[in-house]
Amino acid sequence: MGSDNGGNDAKTPGPGTGPEPEPEPGNAAPVADEAPTAGKQIVYVADPMCSWCWGFAPVIAAIDEAFGAAAPLRLVVGGLRAGETRAMDANSKATIRHHWEQVHEATGQPFQFDFFERDGFVYDTEPACRAAVAVRNLAPASTLGYFQAMQRAFYAEDQDVTQGEILAGIAADSGVEAALFEGVFAAPEIAQATRADFELAQALGVTGFPAVVLKDDAGYAFLTMGYQPFEALKPYLELWMRA
Repeated sequence: MGSDNGGNDAKTPGPGTGPEPEPEPGNAAPVADEAPTAGKQIVYVADPMCSWCWGFAPVIAAIDEAFGAAAPLRLVVGGLRAGETRAMDANSKATIRHHWEQVHEATGQPFQFDFFERDGFVYDTEPACRAAVAVRNLAPASTLGYFQAMQRAFYAEDQDVTQGEILAGIAADSGVEAALFEGVFAAPEIAQATRADFELAQALGVTGFPAVVLKDDAGYAFLTMGYQPFEALKPYLELWMRA
């Protein structure tokens, strides 16, 4: 599900980059079984192990700071490589390293390239996605902070965020008791909720990460699908807030 190739070609407002044709602005598909939310909401669809989402981290933080009080931010995890079972080979390392270099050059976000010296690493994003859902259930206000702490641990500190003990340690550093996190993280209901997030991302028409979807009484519309700087997105958010 989705693409790690966010890049700088995203268009605003409306769909940005992605490997498939995206829906037109305003045509993100409604989700029948989603609980209704009154007013405006900013839906952030991302994967903690998506490099362009790491590049976008300061942007979504700025969006939340500037607009989150009037339009609460909702994180939906995307499942970039959820369920991957194959260890990375030389070709996959070269491809992913190229993405990381692009993101670093475009955004200035830090990367620890020692990651590519690992042998046998399985790039399964499901555990990190599930960890974000666990924290969203335990401490909703800490969700974005925890998500970005996972990103920093993986990309800038070369920590293995496919491992539960690492994820629990990051939770503790984010103010969520590690033992409490571990119990919720392992719960079947959280695994099911994580899969529901993946399905929601698909239902919304998201084909690449990061994606920002604006929800109001008129329905859903893409702000961007792919990386854009805050300065490019801010005018459209301001127009949407006034509508």
